[in-house]
Amino acid sequence: MRDNELKARQDLAAAYRLADHFGFSEGIDNHLTLSLPDEHDKYLLIPYGLHWSEVTATSLLIVDGEGNKISGEGYAEPTAFLIHGAVHKASKKNKCVMHTHMESALAITMQDKGRLLMADQNACRFYSNINYLDAYEGLVLDKHTAEPIGRAMIDNDVLFLANHGIIVTGNNVYEAWESLYYLERACRAQILSMSTGKKLKIIKGQIAKKVADQIKEEAKGESANSYRHFEALKRILINKGSGDYID
Repeated sequence: MRDNELKARQDLAAAYRLADHFGFSEGIDNHLTLSLPDEHDKYLLIPYGLHWSEVTATSLLIVDGEGNKISGEGYAEPTAFLIHGAVHKASKKNKCVMHTHMESALAITMQDKGRLLMADQNACRFYSNINYLDAYEGLVLDKHTAEPIGRAMIDNDVLFLANHGIIVTGNNVYEAWESLYYLERACRAQILSMSTGKKLKIIKGQIAKKVADQIKEEAKGESANSYRHFEALKRILINKGSGDYID
């Protein structure tokens, strides 16, 4: 196995373990996927039935853009790659795709035209980078239903799916993870503040944009905050005895 493939596998496996650690997982459903480095139309995918707390670097399957298994042990569930395939194909920037039903973000998708409001600093990092699909059409079981999801992620990196969940993308695992983590933090804070019944104080657009631009500037290269954050979280896995994700 090439070094860059092993690194990609280890990072994605760590992301699965961390998503479970932070309560972002839901049974054996949802997926985090990653384009294989320097490979066309090849992606890493969890075998269906494996819990996110069990994922290791070598347990991940390789599938093509249609979700057909190329290599690995386990079952590539036929519908597993419908959403992810559409998003990966929508833009070259979508190298890592994370789809979850994490609770606070899901709660906002359950509201009538629910929106992440620019009411705290974490929310501002997503300013003008979110799309919303406000019509729920049931399970995504065919390409026709997946197509609007892909189109919604051509330019933006975050998508709220009404009554369903969210999707975030990144150029690598640590960028996508950073969005997943802070999106849930922002949604959780919004839900908590709304529960008080008091009016939210919305941050003005020009300030929200300024914050988003400042964070984006800090997100370049392996000196980026997102890289450092992800590396720190991987150490948490090791310290709590879950360092076998690298195997």
